Amino acid sequence: MAALRDPYRGNLDRIQIVKGWVDGAGETQEKVYDVVWSDGRTPGADGKLPPVGNTVDVATATWTNTIGDPELITVWTDPDFDPSVRAFYYARVLEIPTPRWTAYDAKYYGVELPEGARAVHQERAYTSPIWYTP
Repeated sequence: MAALRDPYRGNLDRIQIVKGWVDGAGETQEKVYDVVWSDGRTPGADGKLPPVGNTVDVATATWTNTIGDPELITVWTDPDFDPSVRAFYYARVLEIPTPRWTAYDAKYYGVELPEGARAVHQERAYTSPIWYTP
């Protein structure tokens, strides 16, 4: 799998695979795998990947592409694959943090952000699912 950043947007943080299936008890399950990421980070002891960082300047509603990568590429195999279980998979690509629309509006109108308003977010792109049927 491969992802390339939009030329007018933020660099890429990571690619994830989301897997869904129904277990033996009939319960819906979902698991998210971080499969490739930027900036040479290493998952912690808990298996979680640390945040990529944040270059957003909320006051000016800008960011820099000094973190993340413009392109991420890998080959991935499901480490928990069970050929007897129906499943679906889709890829999710996360950008580095960028200003949210509220930050752009606050800058444009010259106003303070309301208390509790989020000014930063991470855009995501999703692929169509791949369905596996035994």
